[in-house]
Amino acid sequence: MTTGAITPKLTSLAWPLVAGNLLQTFYNLADMFWVGRVSPEAVAAVSLMFPTSWMFVSVAMGLTAASVALVSQHVGAGNDRQADNVVAQTLLLTVAVSVTLATAGYTFREPLVTLVGARGEVYTAALAYIEVLFVAIPFTFLFFVFRAVLRGAGDTKTAMWLMVFSAGLNVVLDPFLILGYGPFPAWGTRGAAVATLISRVLVAIVGVYILVKGEWGVRLRLADLRPDWPVLKKLVTVGSPATVDGAARSFAAVAMAALVARFGPIPTAAYGVGVRLMSVSWTVSGAVGQAAATGVGQNLGADTPDRAAEVTWKATAGTMAVLFGAGGLMFAFPGAAMRIFIGDPAVVAEGVRFLRIIGPFLAFFGGLMVVQGGFRGAGDTLVAMALSFLSRWVLRIPLAVLFAYGGTVTVAGLTLSGFGWGVTGLWWSWAASAIGSFVVGVLWFALGRWKRGVVEKEPAATPGD
Repeated sequence: MTTGAITPKLTSLAWPLVAGNLLQTFYNLADMFWVGRVSPEAVAAVSLMFPTSWMFVSVAMGLTAASVALVSQHVGAGNDRQADNVVAQTLLLTVAVSVTLATAGYTFREPLVTLVGARGEVYTAALAYIEVLFVAIPFTFLFFVFRAVLRGAGDTKTAMWLMVFSAGLNVVLDPFLILGYGPFPAWGTRGAAVATLISRVLVAIVGVYILVKGEWGVRLRLADLRPDWPVLKKLVTVGSPATVDGAARSFAAVAMAALVARFGPIPTAAYGVGVRLMSVSWTVSGAVGQAAATGVGQNLGADTPDRAAEVTWKATAGTMAVLFGAGGLMFAFPGAAMRIFIGDPAVVAEGVRFLRIIGPFLAFFGGLMVVQGGFRGAGDTLVAMALSFLSRWVLRIPLAVLFAYGGTVTVAGLTLSGFGWGVTGLWWSWAASAIGSFVVGVLWFALGRWKRGVVEKEPAATPGD
């Protein structure tokens, strides 16, 4: 990513990430498709628990952001041995953190399900789903980190093929474990989680083997598997804002799901399907943002910051062009999209309202994600975190309360009268927050303060040294 024409190299780096993320989304949609054959309550349970589980997995986002920034900048500077050491230290940190989080989540799973508003049949199905996903967290972390370190080295295809295997296995297992085809029991939501667990365990094992073999740009050296405290500190320093960023996003998703749940299982089920459909756009923009992070990191390591900026601007423009088209399709055919996953007329009708409000604004969601990727590649994860807070906690959640409920609400010391739009107000809060946060993100990136990077470079040799 440090020489030659940017657009073809960015495309070459991004398409395996887009394909891998689309596969991830495909098997999430497959879960929703088969769970939709169980009951609306099962769909509502998965809709509530999916963002809750990601509240824990979001910590892995910090580890991946830090490893991409450090590995890509070391590779760009030609420091391959230092990049390998970062891989080992990331793995040590990942195992310690993921096991701790999985244990805590499993221990407090029942009050957590109650806290997000699950009741009755939804509570039972949600608990069966989430407790298995907590067991899967360490393996999910390992796979995330595996993808990140290879991405930092510029290899996006290897992880894509593992995602093909993981998604394919999950899709095959879903109908057997959810609906009880053949000799299998009909586990419902628990079956969806078990399918995810099996696929995550297998790809985590294969991913670690690939890193140990070391033929894909970076290598996991067993001799490095001892604490290197300066590198661990750097990983924590760079990764902490990204971890808080991911946690803030997940908490916001849980908070929004809880707000939707107050309107009953029909809007909750519609919201769950609608968000899964939206996630197709996030997979594209998230993947391009990851490619932009690699391009920015490598170019900062090679002391070409203007090229790093050009990578981000081109990635943002291309992503938004694609998502304007995708949003148009979502606006034009919302009913057909909803009926793929659930046939309940009331759920479909509410889902149509959601998709028609969100569709025209998809490009702004995606554009912000790519700009955040540029900041993360530079190691400026604090700014990326701030943009997530702005989008969700400063704009979306307060606007959701303001638009959806009547009476008065206090925001930033101001007492405002609620609009009382009901659940439709929740949908409009997504659209408004997307535009506002995108504008701020673009202006912030244009300032260029991110160009300093996070890897200390060796001083250049001078005659007489």
